[in-house]
Amino acid sequence: MNPKKNFFLWIVCLVIPIASCRWNEKVITRTDTPTSGEAWIACDESFEPVITEEINVFTGLNVEAIINPVFTSEQEAFKLLMNDSIRLIITARDITEPEKLHLKDLKRYPRSQKIAIDGIALIINKENKDSLLSVFDLQKIMTGEIQDWSLGSLSNSNKRPITIVFSTQNSSTLRFMIDSVCMGKNIDSKAVAATSNQEVINYVAKNPNALGIIGVNWISNPNDSTKLSFDNTIRVLSLSREVHPTKENSYKPFPAYLATGDYPLRRDIYVIISDVRGGLPAGFVSFLAGDSGQRIILKAGLVPATRPTRLINLKNDF
Repeated sequence: MNPKKNFFLWIVCLVIPIASCRWNEKVITRTDTPTSGEAWIACDESFEPVITEEINVFTGLNVEAIINPVFTSEQEAFKLLMNDSIRLIITARDITEPEKLHLKDLKRYPRSQKIAIDGIALIINKENKDSLLSVFDLQKIMTGEIQDWSLGSLSNSNKRPITIVFSTQNSSTLRFMIDSVCMGKNIDSKAVAATSNQEVINYVAKNPNALGIIGVNWISNPNDSTKLSFDNTIRVLSLSREVHPTKENSYKPFPAYLATGDYPLRRDIYVIISDVRGGLPAGFVSFLAGDSGQRIILKAGLVPATRPTRLINLKNDF
């Protein structure tokens, strides 16, 4: 055989296996932009209504964008972020320094932004005539020191037992109540954990003894432009920082009272992103912090964090 032909066949036999190996390698090339592509995000289930609306509007404006939300507990959302399974989460607390260091070890450089102020609402059955509650007595209710509706600052003469109900065992709402109201003490062992925030509303609507603890965006009335009404299947308690609550010193979780701090049970909402390359997650963050995203937050009964809010001084309707 011709030596030149042998040499050519030898080169071909060497190149084909190498090319075949490279062909079989998985080459992942991201093609998303700030307004197109597909992305997964994790969100604290407390904020499902408002974030669902944010996603619907964003994808409506950007028809080539697909955002897949995972509504879960705060604890699970951070777990997904720390495992680099998801690179954008929305939660009721900011990322900690140890968490930042962990992500930096994975070559991720997270940033966070406050997008809203949220309120924790206390909801009761419509048959319950109580309307005012002090933070001091709320703490006693949560820890089991007050166990019926006739004690403390409560006005009900019926000695019915109070049944506390919240969404899930790992909810950020429960963590907030333990940390900020109970000062680290355990809550009453008879408290009921529902399967979801919607189930909290359903439980309270059916049980006259219930005291539900829920994020205000779950009960806000989206059709009320004044943001001075809530879900009409339940009642919302007014809360006072004073030992003896009155109509003058008690407030409902309306946006104005969340903004001024008059309503005591308020917390910040953060969006945390570990993917800052300018793709779809970053585009969604910009939308949340922008004018359209902040208007949706206001419509949900929350306080926008990056846009000025006009406050109207109105008396509570008890």
